[in-house]
Amino acid sequence: MGYTRLPILDETGYVIVDSYDQSVDPREWLDVEYVDWKSSGDTRFAPLASAYGDMECNGFWNHTPPKTDKDGVWVSKNVADAPILTRRAQEPGANVGRCRIIELQPNTYADAIYNLHRDDNNRLNPEGTGWIVRAFFNLTDDPDSVMILREDKDDPATETRIPLPAGAQVILDTQRLYHAVWHPGDEPRYCLITSYESGPELDSWINARRPIPRILSAPLDPEFAQSAYAEARARRDARAAALAAKGADPSFGDGTLRAGAIDEYESSAEVLSEA
Repeated sequence: MGYTRLPILDETGYVIVDSYDQSVDPREWLDVEYVDWKSSGDTRFAPLASAYGDMECNGFWNHTPPKTDKDGVWVSKNVADAPILTRRAQEPGANVGRCRIIELQPNTYADAIYNLHRDDNNRLNPEGTGWIVRAFFNLTDDPDSVMILREDKDDPATETRIPLPAGAQVILDTQRLYHAVWHPGDEPRYCLITSYESGPELDSWINARRPIPRILSAPLDPEFAQSAYAEARARRDARAAALAAKGADPSFGDGTLRAGAIDEYESSAEVLSEA
């Protein structure tokens, strides 16, 4: 039967739409309540919608009763403190699952390559319904930062780097693409991340905003890039060895970090948590 998908994502798995004029809005992301939740680096998250409206960020399937990443319940305190961001998340009119503001501390290219991961958005999602994708609305002005996307986690030739100035808006199939953000700034980066169900509402919203389904990335210095790849490989190998020593299987079998394996590896900051 399959899933309802967005045709515009067929080619590359991502699409960039018109930028939002972030300068006209208050900095609501500074007023909300954050919880510690690690994902692709040194992060915190402020939930606007969670599985059952609580101030938490766990996967919807890790609740009782479990559910897929749809039908999120708005978190009343943070919605009250961030009404404009809430309206932005609701604007496409599509079914919303998790909706969160991420705070990401500065990192390196090697950090981002090490943290490349795919999401598990469609766990429990029944066929015949819309495939879950994610929108990333950059809130702070991070012109030197990029979202790194790869079809193949270990193949730099598949890499795309999307710039992240204030107001950048990107929709990704994050279960297809490996992704992480390289943020070399000296202040935290903030971004609104929302899970949406694919369907006519989201398709119409995207197509009304001059979608761009492919961009070219500026080349990196080869020596710089190779050094980062080597560092990331060494860190992945060390993580896999540590998990193996604890008797944990760290992956789904394709190199993607398995949900739950992170909690079994407690040795510290070199940890990814479920996105």
